[in-house]
Amino acid sequence: MSHPDRDALLASVYDELRRAAARMLGRERNYLTLQATELVNEAAMRVMQLDRMEWADRRHMFATASRLLRQAMIDAIRKRRAGKRQLPHVTLGAPDEGPPVDIDLLDGALTRLEAISPELAQVVEQRYFVGLSIPEIAAVSGQSERTISRRWQTARAWLSQELGG
Repeated sequence: MSHPDRDALLASVYDELRRAAARMLGRERNYLTLQATELVNEAAMRVMQLDRMEWADRRHMFATASRLLRQAMIDAIRKRRAGKRQLPHVTLGAPDEGPPVDIDLLDGALTRLEAISPELAQVVEQRYFVGLSIPEIAAVSGQSERTISRRWQTARAWLSQELGG
């Protein structure tokens, strides 16, 4: 795919990613001192570095950019922690779902889940890191809400066991 095609796909998901970053940073904004636009721009730069990637469609771009958004946030947190002592743990919660989870523990569990089931990991990533609802995930993935809901329930059970409740 040519760079103009990649750039057009990235532009088509940019506003959604910015809203996702704002949701993601909502609770931790004071701690991270990051703006949603900065985080999305970092993810966009990472997308642009994937010169050899073949972009299937807008959904593929959104999924990849979401993962890069997650990585950019984790990197920002780790960089901030490296420069300070005794900083509080950063937590994330899925919309309307129980208590928040430590972001480092969640990231590690998500990496393990990706090795087992990339489909389940993508739902978790989009729920926790992007803050999408089940209907929103279904819409961006082109799958039924029922399928996404089943994957979410399975992933939640796995995470609960993995993270000790």
